[in-house]
Amino acid sequence: MFASALLCQVLLATAAFAIPNSRTRLAERVARRAAGVRSSRPMQSVTGPVTEVDSTSNATHTDFSDNWAGAVLVAGNNTFKTVTGTFTVPTPREPSGSSGTHASSAWVGIDGHTCSNAILQTGVDFTVSGSNVSYDAWYEWWPQVSFDFSDFTVKAGDSITATVIATSTTGGIATLINHSTGEQASHTFSGQPALCEQDAEWIVEDFEEGSELVPLANWGTVTFTGASAGTSSGSVGLSGATIIELEQNGKVLTSVSVSGSSVSVEYTGS
Repeated sequence: MFASALLCQVLLATAAFAIPNSRTRLAERVARRAAGVRSSRPMQSVTGPVTEVDSTSNATHTDFSDNWAGAVLVAGNNTFKTVTGTFTVPTPREPSGSSGTHASSAWVGIDGHTCSNAILQTGVDFTVSGSNVSYDAWYEWWPQVSFDFSDFTVKAGDSITATVIATSTTGGIATLINHSTGEQASHTFSGQPALCEQDAEWIVEDFEEGSELVPLANWGTVTFTGASAGTSSGSVGLSGATIIELEQNGKVLTSVSVSGSSVSVEYTGS
């Protein structure tokens, strides 16, 4: 009897050590990120729910995607030269009934909606694993993987302005400003795959690690304020923007709204 009880305790202890805790899972994610496997991808369209449309409404057109939520302005080639927006860094949570590492990302960018040749973008990832939360500030010219800004600290509640500037179709600048700390980080690109410069975006994304989407975190609400895009003839606002709702496994997980110069992206999945 004693031997059986002892064996049971040993097996339980072994199993406990075999189950990775939240810190271990987070460390594994950080290691994968350091290996250069984090990437955005162009918007992946899905068929949205069937709804009745009021023909008298001026409601903005809505698209559905399994990886993007937010708003996009669409125009002809060589239109958008800059995109900017300011958001408050959220505290991510694991979705109700889920455990393990979950993440999401808020960013601004040029292209990736109607033009998938390339995307110039910059933003902040927010990751949660149990009680542990981490943030990563990054820049990317897709289809290359993203790279983290070094020595740029981010925490929940920080006010971040993200800006991208296309100095040409193959070069540009990505900049983040943390108004809460006074820090600023920029990266200059050159010799990249050509942009179309026809999409301007303010997005919360379910990004990829390797070739798979990461489990999506509940970010609460991310609101981009001061959202604007620059063209060769001046700045434009959000009038006529297309709303993008994030849908996975047949369920719409977001509620996006545009008002004035703001884009609000609420997680509603749980």
